[in-house]
Amino acid sequence: MGRNIEGQWIWQNLDLELQPGERLAIVGPSGVGKSLLLRAIAGLDPIQAGQLTFEGQSVSALSMPRYRAQVIYLHQRPALMEGTVEFNLRQVYRLTLHRKKAYSQEQILQYLAPLSREADFLQRSVENLSGGEAQIVACLRALQLSPQVLLLDEPTASMDETMAQQIEALITQWQQTDEQRSCIWTSHNTSQIERVTDRQFILQREP
Repeated sequence: MGRNIEGQWIWQNLDLELQPGERLAIVGPSGVGKSLLLRAIAGLDPIQAGQLTFEGQSVSALSMPRYRAQVIYLHQRPALMEGTVEFNLRQVYRLTLHRKKAYSQEQILQYLAPLSREADFLQRSVENLSGGEAQIVACLRALQLSPQVLLLDEPTASMDETMAQQIEALITQWQQTDEQRSCIWTSHNTSQIERVTDRQFILQREP
């Protein structure tokens, strides 16, 4: 794969493969294009060379909404709608692709338990959430949809160490419930990368 912006290759000739159940880290210096790579894998940004495949098929030949339902990108600064936490969690089920699924408060409460959050967290206005709490909501919103691949772009950047490790544990627990689930992480915290991933893909700056 290759990504070109205004005639400048950000990265090219990448050969990256993610196996079912794998926990992969994309590492490299700031500005090397780690977020761009995650967004490209998510089908949110175009690539100018090579192709992206999923389960043996070219992503360009797949239904993009269905692909994005299976490969979910978590931005480090998530966008939330005005309203409560629970309102934000419910809204995703209004999308045509997810209408056959149903919101489960019981499931969400199970996710909240290891995060030291009670049921009243669901009634909090998102306007009053900290940056770390907003990242929790974005994580819950993704996990409840049971994607096959989670693309985690600095998902705990706004959290303190305790909260970050709680999220790590939740994602690990979520992944272990289905051996097909995979994750790709980026993080500036090298200790976190060592805790949550098994293999590193090094992204280098183009000369």
